[in-house]
Amino acid sequence: MSLAQQLTADPSMVKSIYFGGGSYYIDDFQAQELKEFIEQFPDIDNYHVTVHSYTDNIGSVEFNQMLSEMRSYKAIQKLLEFDVPRDIIQIKDFGEFNPLYDNRTLEGRMRNRRVDVILWPIERL
Repeated sequence: MSLAQQLTADPSMVKSIYFGGGSYYIDDFQAQELKEFIEQFPDIDNYHVTVHSYTDNIGSVEFNQMLSEMRSYKAIQKLLEFDVPRDIIQIKDFGEFNPLYDNRTLEGRMRNRRVDVILWPIERL
């Protein structure tokens, strides 16, 4: 199953944060939405938290990679503020690669300027 299929299969486990072009600023509204998302999981230690960051394909590969990393960094700062333990957070910075949406369209580029915070339940034996 592809990542897109996994995210679609259980959207309650994913929170996307969207950014303006060239930006890594998380506004207060999205920060509050992220907080409310995290608060749905009072036993956060029972999850792996994965931060996937993306950009559109405007600009150089190097710039988009740096932007992707800054977006992850800002999202992780927010997660730490909301008492998510750092040791359960994993990061994957995709930059402009592996887009879920079509970068040939304005809408696709806007949807690719994001970080997905994904919760994966830890399977216990």
